[in-house]
Amino acid sequence: MKIGEVCLLTNDVPRLAAFYKQLLGVDNDSNDETHQFILSEETVLTIYNDGTAKNNRNENICLAFTVDDMDQEYEKVKALGAKVIEPPAQRPWGAVNMSFYDPDNNIIYFRSFPEK
Repeated sequence: MKIGEVCLLTNDVPRLAAFYKQLLGVDNDSNDETHQFILSEETVLTIYNDGTAKNNRNENICLAFTVDDMDQEYEKVKALGAKVIEPPAQRPWGAVNMSFYDPDNNIIYFRSFPEK
């Protein structure tokens, strides 16, 4: 068994989808007001409005993405105006992690695994 899809529920699909498209460097034809596919390889990332009101206090889930160039991604996150929780920092196990909020206050982690 494997995860088939991760879906972020939101009241504003175009706004949140635009953020993730810029963040992840995705250029696709998904422009629906209710449901957009952002990533469609392996595990799918979608943005969806199921019609219920959201409080944007998504404190029980986060997304983690592995990146190649942490410095470049950190600059992109700042340019997008995302609120940085923790800038890039080396972890004892060797990874470099950073965290920030998306426009709906979901916590996002970027991580890289520099070669030794």
